[in-house]
Amino acid sequence: MVFDIRPYERKIFEIIQDSAAELGVSVFIVGGYVRDRFLARGSKDIDVVCVGDGIALAETVASKLRPTPYVAIYKRFGTAMIRHNDLEVEFVGARKESYSHDSRKPSVENGTLEDDQNRRDFTINALAVSLNDADYGQIIDPFNGFHDLENKIIRTPLNPDKTFADDPLRMMRCIRFAVQLGFEIEQATYKALSRNKHRIGIVSGERIAGELDKIILADQPSRGFKLLFDTGILEIIFPEMAALHGVEIKNNIGHKDNFYHTLEVLDNVSRDSTNLWLRWAAILHDIAKPPTKRFDPDFGWTFHGHEALGAAMVPRIFRKLKLPLDTKMKYVQKLVLLHLRPIALTNDNVSDSAVRRLVFEAGEDLDDLMLLCKADITSKNEGKVNKYKENYRVLTEKIKEIEQKDHLRNWQPPITGDEIMKIFKLPPSREVGILKTAIREAILDGIIGNNYEAAYDFMMQKAKEMKMV
Repeated sequence: MVFDIRPYERKIFEIIQDSAAELGVSVFIVGGYVRDRFLARGSKDIDVVCVGDGIALAETVASKLRPTPYVAIYKRFGTAMIRHNDLEVEFVGARKESYSHDSRKPSVENGTLEDDQNRRDFTINALAVSLNDADYGQIIDPFNGFHDLENKIIRTPLNPDKTFADDPLRMMRCIRFAVQLGFEIEQATYKALSRNKHRIGIVSGERIAGELDKIILADQPSRGFKLLFDTGILEIIFPEMAALHGVEIKNNIGHKDNFYHTLEVLDNVSRDSTNLWLRWAAILHDIAKPPTKRFDPDFGWTFHGHEALGAAMVPRIFRKLKLPLDTKMKYVQKLVLLHLRPIALTNDNVSDSAVRRLVFEAGEDLDDLMLLCKADITSKNEGKVNKYKENYRVLTEKIKEIEQKDHLRNWQPPITGDEIMKIFKLPPSREVGILKTAIREAILDGIIGNNYEAAYDFMMQKAKEMKMV
């Protein structure tokens, strides 16, 4: 079987071939690039393995390219990387690895191509293509990886218990590849995930978060979370989400399973948006339901305040999962806090002031909040769903109307705190805050118009009541 190389990549492969011959080493393309070419998926990352000095090969290749690229050398790992056009090419010498029980960082020694393929995580990632003169383009497939590609199977090349015990991050990668590619996990490999789940504890939070993000960005991320839950891994890496699972029944009254509801909301959002952080908001929108769950004999199960507590939990969860504690976290926190607000406004009697306040508080994230709100409609009662969707449509129209009239998205009141201090010759003080808040609330409630003159007159009247003038 001969590997089909695309024309625009052929040149760099020929340069690698010539450079390897010049140095007297054997060279191969291994891993994800080979897999993705067979799957007709685009790939811009190329892993080059040579039986010899990978850094020397990278430097020789770079010297033959124009313009000459910078060679990033990582001596500790024996690797080097160059960028050429839109390709990122990494070079490494073939190696064999051995692991200690308490670390996923291996001891490395020089090895053969066979040793290098043995250390790969899955059969579909162990495929190699020769770039040598004698058999250029030939596939080397010792583990029937091509068969697994054809049959859409994820399996480890060696004993799965050893593969996962050596590097537990491979358990996350196993699930990630299954979800991204739409493959099934082979039975022995799947069972080994549960047996080795506690080994995930030696993996850094950053690496786990990286794999979680890739699962979340898949077309159907719910499948990844089901696999993480069913294998017991989710309870270790993200116990707050695992705690959503289950239904409690009292007086013959049960509540929905909030874990599966969350997955449905996540998939709904994913059909409308590729925004990673909106998908995280879907995951976390009901995260505080377990600690706020109460049973009222008159009303059944309640989760009062779960949106506020959920928003308070977001920074802690982001910190623990090593997610960014910046504007992305604040964005997720805001959507979690506000996710019930649009639902509360979906009735015929909603006031302009309530809609105006929603537009103001959501700001530039209003459209995403509305997507999350729509995704949160998961009832199995068709009549209820149709009613919610119609109410959602009415609210959307009302928001457009209010926005066109009042221009409140990312709005700031027409009189600033600095102006208040100048007008009344005040230092920063409680009185300044009271006046500024009163002006904002009066505009949002529709008491005065959204303009400087109305705000100024209102401020002076309020100042008189406060005996400031």
